[in-house]
Amino acid sequence: HVASSLPLPPERDHLRPRIDMIVFMIDIKSKYSFRNVEASLAYVDASFFLGKVCFLVTGVGRVNCCSIETNAICKLGATYCSPVLFCELELEGIRVATAQRLLRMLQICAGHIPGVSALSFVSLIRNSDDD
Repeated sequence: HVASSLPLPPERDHLRPRIDMIVFMIDIKSKYSFRNVEASLAYVDASFFLGKVCFLVTGVGRVNCCSIETNAICKLGATYCSPVLFCELELEGIRVATAQRLLRMLQICAGHIPGVSALSFVSLIRNSDDD
């Protein structure tokens, strides 16, 4: 399911499936995109930041068109203890690899990978980033 911002409308709560993972998409060419994500974060339950949130930054192949500093995005990921994925959706190989990575993360968040929890997965990512 896709939403342009949070909170989600309450009138369909009873029909909404369980939310296993939230991916915040940030277009690096749009300051509005970044501000919208920042505003939406206030509506996410704190328990989701234990491995069930990720930031997907698109448009990174056009460094000369960036409106947002990558440091600001990385700081956002660090503040919320959530991974940040950078991708260029216009390149098919990167788009496919990113989709596969997100799908694997979703499988973990939904509990479909035995022996790996969302929290342990994020812990592994954080440790590899620190090296």
